[in-house]
Amino acid sequence: MANDSIFPIEKMCKVLKVSRSSYYSWLTRKPGKRDIENCDLSDRIKKIYESSKKTYGSPRVTIALLENGVHVSRPRVARLMKQQNLQSIIRKKWIVTTDSRHNYPVVENKLNRDFNVTRTGQVWVSDITYIKTSQGWLYLTVIIDLYDRKVIGWSFSRSLKAACTTIPAWRMAIRNRPITQVLIFHSDRGIQYACNDFKNILSSNKLVERSMSRKGDPWDNAVAESFFKTLKVEHIYHNSYKTFREAELSVFEYIETWYNVNRIHTTIKTSIKNKKEILLNQLVA
Repeated sequence: MANDSIFPIEKMCKVLKVSRSSYYSWLTRKPGKRDIENCDLSDRIKKIYESSKKTYGSPRVTIALLENGVHVSRPRVARLMKQQNLQSIIRKKWIVTTDSRHNYPVVENKLNRDFNVTRTGQVWVSDITYIKTSQGWLYLTVIIDLYDRKVIGWSFSRSLKAACTTIPAWRMAIRNRPITQVLIFHSDRGIQYACNDFKNILSSNKLVERSMSRKGDPWDNAVAESFFKTLKVEHIYHNSYKTFREAELSVFEYIETWYNVNRIHTTIKTSIKNKKEILLNQLVA
């Protein structure tokens, strides 16, 4: 409450052009229904934001609320997030790290940036990235199923040889999701994907069709590139790894307990149809 000796109520009301009765009415008024709803909604938003490791912006928070039966528009969520100073972590630009300077044959781009699939095991994409530790660089190879965006195979290594990167990641992927129908396996032109050892393993399965990005075009493998960008911005950049083992356990925890299980992937078309229609209507309202 204002101190009358410093800010006289009568003078404040005159300056603000409100009556004293209105001021005292405001002072004693109980929170309205909308205020109570906003307070409860703000608490829910903060919990979702914190559980996402502070990575969700208003679109994903809105989807999470809808999935929990809370029907709210994205602009309202954005407004309440702004009031609490909650914002998703700003994403950094990714760096192309592919080494395509080799003499192995490459294959055509059969995927051709068509990232819309209708079933699991239709298209897998793969890539390799670098993770800094005090002991040196740790390499992470992943294989992602385009249908549900899950990381179904991965490997950690201190060498960039195919035996340590693409081959063990592939073996994990086929254990997790055995190939039963025609599968397009897409990657960049890196030596780990083009070399004979890896090519022969893929060619031994007649259901597998190889596909490679065009030279110097990261957008052809945008889903894998996007995963690495998400991993680094949401997780790796917030940690400092002293050992290889520490980095491996940290990234394993992110993939298995967060990314594959809980993280909302806004590009996946597996939500209930009417829920998506509700969200779409709210987004454009």
